[in-house]
Amino acid sequence: MKVRVKAGLALVSVCALALSACGSNSLGGSGNSAAPSTKVSVNADLAAKLPAKIKSAGEIVVGTDATYAPNEFLDTDGKTVIGMDVDLFDAVAAKFGVKVEWQPSKFDPIIVGVEGGKFDMGVSSFTINDKRKQQVNMVSYFSAGTEWATQAGNPKKVDPNNACGLKVAVQSKTVQEEEDLPVRQAKCGKNKINILPFSGQDQATSAVVSGRADAMLADSPVVSYAVKQSGGKLEAVGEIYDAAPYGYVIKKDQTEFANAIVEALKELDAEGSYKAALSKWGLENGAISDFAVNP
Repeated sequence: MKVRVKAGLALVSVCALALSACGSNSLGGSGNSAAPSTKVSVNADLAAKLPAKIKSAGEIVVGTDATYAPNEFLDTDGKTVIGMDVDLFDAVAAKFGVKVEWQPSKFDPIIVGVEGGKFDMGVSSFTINDKRKQQVNMVSYFSAGTEWATQAGNPKKVDPNNACGLKVAVQSKTVQEEEDLPVRQAKCGKNKINILPFSGQDQATSAVVSGRADAMLADSPVVSYAVKQSGGKLEAVGEIYDAAPYGYVIKKDQTEFANAIVEALKELDAEGSYKAALSKWGLENGAISDFAVNP
């Protein structure tokens, strides 16, 4: 999960299999079933709780790492950010009567960008943890675990419970890199895991497809989507574990806004829009009902 949380193949194959924004038709929104029709009604009481900057602009500027399909990634035009997080938070913003400006960013600087005012919020599969809650407010909206993947057929006989000596790809600054792999590494003695960190998940996925890495680990929705889109080149190994909530990132002094987002999510759930956004991407199993600020 993001604490939050890319040689041998032709470029077009790497782009498609890495789930990057290289123009593969498999990445576009047209490849996903349309969400059930639901109407999002504006709640004037919630709109009144918007921070002054957002209220004045009529839009929420959101920082997102658009390499994390199916949660947030670039469409086939290489510019438009799409995904589960986009559909769901667009609906949240509609509750407040405002639009969303999605600004792609590297993952690591997003929280700093929210704190400094570059972004009004961060929406990028951020796992909620104590470290983050000390920096910002986080509103829970989805639950995901961690899963491993390797090349189809598991030629390196990867066992997530014994990864010593393997080359393992991971996106930098994710729960997988900062919390999961260090625990496994400590048990390896001299036969260390060769951890290959990448700035984008698409690069980590590409490393496994090309054979540069023996395996990768990432959020379970991301691994599941990568396997489905790989054309039989990847397979998941082991069980999904360590489920935890994702959270929207909001400035620490905007608690009223954070609580208003909780109320917006509750209304979307009651209206059916919440689960519609998840089911469009096959992620309804990650639905939660206990939306909260800093759970």
